[in-house]
Amino acid sequence: MTNPILHHTDIGNPAKTGTTSINNGVIEITASGADIWGASDQFHFAFCEQSGDFQVTVQLESFSKADLYSKAGIMVRETLDAGSKHVFMVAFPDNNLRNHNNGGIEFQYRKMTDGECLAIYPENDTDVPPLYPVDYPQVWMKLTRTCDRFDAFFSQDGSNWKPYSSYELKLTSTLLVGLGITSHNPGETVTAKFNKLVIK
Repeated sequence: MTNPILHHTDIGNPAKTGTTSINNGVIEITASGADIWGASDQFHFAFCEQSGDFQVTVQLESFSKADLYSKAGIMVRETLDAGSKHVFMVAFPDNNLRNHNNGGIEFQYRKMTDGECLAIYPENDTDVPPLYPVDYPQVWMKLTRTCDRFDAFFSQDGSNWKPYSSYELKLTSTLLVGLGITSHNPGETVTAKFNKLVIK
Protein backbone atom coordinates (compact mmCIF):
# COMPACT_ATOMS: atom_id res chain seq x y z
CA MET A 1 0.00 0.00 0.00
CA THR A 2 1.40 3.36 -1.03
CA ASN A 3 -0.04 6.15 1.11
CA PRO A 4 -2.09 3.71 3.23
CA ILE A 5 -5.15 4.88 5.15
CA LEU A 6 -3.95 5.67 8.65
CA HIS A 7 -5.73 5.90 11.97
CA HIS A 8 -4.10 8.10 14.57
CA THR A 9 -4.23 8.53 18.32
CA ASP A 10 -2.25 9.58 21.36
CA ILE A 11 -0.76 6.77 23.46
CA GLY A 12 -0.24 7.11 27.20
CA ASN A 13 -2.20 10.36 27.65
CA PRO A 14 0.46 12.98 26.82
CA ALA A 15 0.02 16.50 28.20
CA LYS A 16 -0.50 18.04 24.76
CA THR A 17 -2.76 16.46 22.15
CA GLY A 18 -1.05 15.22 19.01
CA THR A 19 -2.31 15.61 15.45
CA THR A 20 -1.86 13.90 12.09
CA SER A 21 -2.57 15.52 8.73
CA ILE A 22 -2.02 14.12 5.24
CA ASN A 23 -1.69 16.27 2.12
CA ASN A 24 -0.57 14.90 -1.26
CA GLY A 25 1.17 11.98 0.40
CA VAL A 26 3.04 14.08 2.96
CA ILE A 27 2.19 13.02 6.52
CA GLU A 28 2.72 15.76 9.10
CA ILE A 29 2.57 14.64 12.71
CA THR A 30 2.77 16.89 15.76
CA ALA A 31 3.27 15.24 19.13
CA SER A 32 4.28 15.76 22.72
CA GLY A 33 4.90 12.96 25.20
CA ALA A 34 7.42 12.01 27.88
CA ASP A 35 9.16 9.32 25.80
CA ILE A 36 8.90 6.00 23.99
CA TRP A 37 11.03 4.11 26.49
CA GLY A 38 11.00 2.55 29.93
CA ALA A 39 7.95 0.45 30.79
CA SER A 40 5.34 2.88 29.42
CA ASP A 41 5.19 5.01 26.27
CA GLN A 42 3.75 8.47 25.69
CA PHE A 43 3.53 9.62 22.07
CA HIS A 44 1.37 10.12 18.98
CA PHE A 45 0.82 7.16 16.66
CA ALA A 46 -0.43 7.04 13.05
CA PHE A 47 -1.04 3.44 12.05
CA CYS A 48 -2.88 0.70 10.19
CA GLU A 49 -3.28 -3.02 10.85
CA GLN A 50 -0.93 -5.40 9.08
CA SER A 51 -0.81 -9.19 9.28
CA GLY A 52 2.00 -11.61 8.59
CA ASP A 53 5.25 -10.55 6.96
CA PHE A 54 5.56 -6.96 5.76
CA GLN A 55 7.90 -4.18 4.72
CA VAL A 56 7.60 -0.49 5.66
CA THR A 57 9.58 2.25 3.93
CA VAL A 58 9.33 6.00 4.48
CA GLN A 59 11.25 9.22 3.98
CA LEU A 60 11.55 11.48 7.00
CA GLU A 61 11.85 14.90 5.42
CA SER A 62 12.10 17.03 8.56
CA PHE A 63 11.92 16.68 12.33
CA SER A 64 11.91 19.51 14.87
CA LYS A 65 13.54 19.22 18.28
CA ALA A 66 12.23 19.70 21.81
CA ASP A 67 14.84 17.54 23.52
CA LEU A 68 18.04 15.64 22.74
CA TYR A 69 15.91 12.49 22.76
CA SER A 70 12.93 13.62 20.68
CA LYS A 71 12.10 10.58 18.53
CA ALA A 72 10.30 9.84 15.26
CA GLY A 73 10.22 6.74 13.10
CA ILE A 74 8.63 3.44 12.11
CA MET A 75 6.65 1.98 15.00
CA VAL A 76 5.27 -1.58 15.19
CA ARG A 77 3.31 -2.60 18.27
CA GLU A 78 0.81 -5.20 19.44
CA THR A 79 -1.73 -2.85 21.05
CA LEU A 80 -2.49 0.79 21.78
CA ASP A 81 -1.66 0.25 25.45
CA ALA A 82 1.22 2.35 26.78
CA GLY A 83 3.19 -0.74 27.81
CA SER A 84 2.69 -2.74 24.61
CA LYS A 85 5.44 -4.91 23.19
CA HIS A 86 6.95 -3.12 20.20
CA VAL A 87 9.83 -2.56 17.84
CA PHE A 88 10.72 0.99 16.81
CA MET A 89 13.20 2.24 14.22
CA VAL A 90 14.10 5.63 15.63
CA ALA A 91 15.36 8.86 14.08
CA PHE A 92 16.58 11.73 16.24
CA PRO A 93 16.49 15.41 15.22
CA ASP A 94 20.28 15.63 14.80
CA ASN A 95 23.58 13.76 15.10
CA ASN A 96 24.55 14.89 18.60
CA LEU A 97 26.09 12.24 20.85
CA ARG A 98 23.56 10.12 22.74
CA ASN A 99 24.72 7.37 25.07
CA HIS A 100 26.32 4.80 22.69
CA ASN A 101 25.13 6.54 19.54
CA ASN A 102 27.07 9.10 17.50
CA GLY A 103 24.47 9.39 14.72
CA GLY A 104 20.76 10.00 14.35
CA ILE A 105 19.38 6.46 13.92
CA GLU A 106 18.63 3.79 16.52
CA PHE A 107 16.54 0.64 17.01
CA GLN A 108 14.63 -0.08 20.20
CA TYR A 109 12.22 -2.74 21.41
CA ARG A 110 10.09 -3.86 24.35
CA LYS A 111 10.07 -7.64 24.48
CA MET A 112 7.66 -8.02 27.43
CA THR A 113 4.35 -6.23 27.98
CA ASP A 114 4.92 -3.46 30.54
CA GLY A 115 8.62 -4.34 30.56
CA GLU A 116 11.62 -2.09 30.09
CA CYS A 117 12.75 -1.02 26.63
CA LEU A 118 16.18 -1.83 25.24
CA ALA A 119 18.11 -0.41 22.29
CA ILE A 120 20.48 -1.62 19.60
CA TYR A 121 23.19 0.95 18.96
CA PRO A 122 25.49 1.41 15.95
CA GLU A 123 28.27 -1.17 15.82
CA ASN A 124 30.86 1.62 15.86
CA ASP A 125 29.77 4.69 17.81
CA THR A 126 33.02 6.61 17.34
CA ASP A 127 33.18 6.90 13.54
CA VAL A 128 33.39 10.43 12.13
CA PRO A 129 31.22 11.06 10.24
CA PRO A 130 28.76 8.64 11.87
CA LEU A 131 27.66 5.49 10.05
CA TYR A 132 23.99 6.50 10.20
CA PRO A 133 23.77 10.30 9.93
CA VAL A 134 20.53 12.25 9.73
CA ASP A 135 20.78 14.99 7.12
CA TYR A 136 17.17 16.00 6.49
CA PRO A 137 15.47 15.56 4.07
CA GLN A 138 17.86 12.76 3.03
CA VAL A 139 16.69 10.31 5.66
CA TRP A 140 15.02 7.08 4.57
CA MET A 141 14.01 4.23 6.88
CA LYS A 142 12.94 0.66 6.20
CA LEU A 143 11.67 -2.01 8.59
CA THR A 144 10.79 -5.56 7.54
CA ARG A 145 9.13 -8.42 9.35
CA THR A 146 9.91 -12.02 8.35
CA CYS A 147 8.23 -14.41 10.78
CA ASP A 148 9.68 -13.30 14.15
CA ARG A 149 12.64 -11.37 12.70
CA PHE A 150 12.66 -7.60 12.32
CA ASP A 151 15.33 -6.04 10.10
CA ALA A 152 16.03 -2.30 10.03
CA PHE A 153 17.72 -0.47 7.14
CA PHE A 154 18.85 3.12 6.54
CA SER A 155 19.31 5.09 3.32
CA GLN A 156 20.26 8.61 2.31
CA ASP A 157 18.64 8.38 -1.13
CA GLY A 158 15.84 5.79 -0.90
CA SER A 159 17.69 3.41 -3.23
CA ASN A 160 20.92 2.32 -1.58
CA TRP A 161 20.13 0.67 1.75
CA LYS A 162 22.53 0.02 4.62
CA PRO A 163 21.56 -2.66 7.18
CA TYR A 164 21.21 -1.28 10.69
CA SER A 165 20.07 -4.18 12.87
CA SER A 166 18.28 -7.50 13.01
CA TYR A 167 16.30 -8.66 16.02
CA GLU A 168 13.97 -11.59 16.73
CA LEU A 169 10.85 -10.92 18.80
CA LYS A 170 7.72 -13.03 18.91
CA LEU A 171 4.71 -10.76 18.41
CA THR A 172 1.10 -11.42 17.43
CA SER A 173 0.39 -12.12 13.75
CA THR A 174 -1.64 -8.93 13.29
CA LEU A 175 0.16 -5.78 14.40
CA LEU A 176 -0.34 -2.02 14.43
CA VAL A 177 2.17 -0.62 11.95
CA GLY A 178 2.94 3.02 11.26
CA LEU A 179 4.71 6.13 12.51
CA GLY A 180 5.45 7.08 16.11
CA ILE A 181 6.59 10.49 17.39
CA THR A 182 7.40 11.76 20.88
CA SER A 183 8.84 15.11 21.94
CA HIS A 184 10.55 13.67 25.06
CA ASN A 185 9.47 16.97 26.61
CA PRO A 186 5.90 16.81 27.95
CA GLY A 187 5.44 20.58 27.85
CA GLU A 188 6.43 20.98 24.20
CA THR A 189 5.52 19.48 20.86
CA VAL A 190 7.63 18.41 17.90
CA THR A 191 6.62 18.08 14.27
CA ALA A 192 7.80 15.41 11.81
CA LYS A 193 7.09 15.38 8.09
CA PHE A 194 7.07 11.97 6.40
CA ASN A 195 6.76 11.24 2.68
CA LYS A 196 6.47 8.22 0.40
CA LEU A 197 5.14 5.86 3.06
CA VAL A 198 4.76 2.33 1.67
CA ILE A 199 3.50 -0.63 3.70
CA LYS A 200 3.36 -3.95 1.86
